Formats: sequence, structure tokens, C-alpha cells
Amino acid sequence: MKRYPLNHLFPSIIIVFFILNTYSISIAQETVVKTDEELVHAAVEDYVLALYKVEPFRIERSVGTSLHKIGYYDYNNEEYCHSPMTYQQLFDLSATWNKKGDQTTEDSPQKIEIYEVSSKTASAKLTAVWGIDYMHLSKCNGQWKIMSIMWQTHSK
Repeated sequence: MKRYPLNHLFPSIIIVFFILNTYSISIAQETVVKTDEELVHAAVEDYVLALYKVEPFRIERSVGTSLHKIGYYDYNNEEYCHSPMTYQQLFDLSATWNKKGDQTTEDSPQKIEIYEVSSKTASAKLTAVWGIDYMHLSKCNGQWKIMSIMWQTHSK
């Protein structure tokens, strides 16, 4: 049986190492960097999916704790009422609102329109099953958070 010295394999090992290293670097460079507009869209989407899918962690991820939310809805055929909501109330609501799965369907709307995105502020509109939400977002420490929401039920 013919024996080959180990130094004969050394160049092959170097070549394989080089190829694997180059491949892993190219994969790392393909990491997708999202634009601010995409990140704003993702924050609004987290908000609606938190309620639709009963996933409060999405509220934590997308909404600022100093949230100011007010809503207008038709109550017993009387004029629209102003209804404030805090971050904690929204967080708690997201854990219960659709718990039975009877508030939404696969066809429930979740249309997101981004109006403007600046370096630190953004505005968006969400059309959801409960109505229309107008939102203001702010970017802090590289993360977009919803800071205020004004909503109303769909017009009759």
C-alpha cells in the first residue's frame, strides 16, 4: 500500500477552508437591511396582528409605553364617544380581544398605508376589522414604536 505524506493534503485543506470561509462571508453579506419605511410597516403590522392573533408580545415590540390612544365609536346609536386607552390597557386587550377567535376571520382587513417617514418620525393609517387607526410613530435607539393612535369605527 502506497503512503502519502500529510503535507500532500495540506494544500487541499487550505483550499477547502478558503472556499468555506468565502461562502460564509457571502451569506453574511446577504443579510437583508430593512428600510425605515419597511420597519414602520412592520410596527403597524405587529400592532394589528397582536390583536388579531392574540399575541401581546407584538404590542410590547411595536408600541411605546407612553402611548396616547383615543377612539370614537357608535354606542347604542348615540353620537361617537371619545374613549382613551393606555399602553397597559392595549397590552391587556391584545391578550383577550380575539381569544375565542370570533372577532376576525382570514378575510379581516389589515390594510397599512404609510403616509410619511422621516429620520425620527412617521405617520401611518391602518384599516382593520374594528375601523381606522391613524398612527404617529417615533424612532428611538433604532427601533420604530407607535406613540399615538386616533381611531374610529367604520362609518355606516
